[in-house]
Amino acid sequence: MSELSLGWPDLVGFVGVAFLLSSYAGLQFGKISAEAPLYSVLNALAALLILFSLIFSFNAASFVIELFWLIISLVGLVRSLRKRAKESE
Repeated sequence: MSELSLGWPDLVGFVGVAFLLSSYAGLQFGKISAEAPLYSVLNALAALLILFSLIFSFNAASFVIELFWLIISLVGLVRSLRKRAKESE
């Protein structure tokens, strides 16, 4: 049996996982709105931190999904902020 060894990049990735799970749980339990900037920010940070960890232990499929997760989250954030700006006019 091999020994499990986790380094600091893994810990950064786990923080990203915590952000991802927190945002999804918040959405499902009605604590965060999908239209709120916080939801997109948490998702973008999650993807960014997981992508960072993947640099040290690369997995192509995981990298691709996290890259698109980051892009989609940033698009969602921009849309959310634009909507807020229009509503405050």
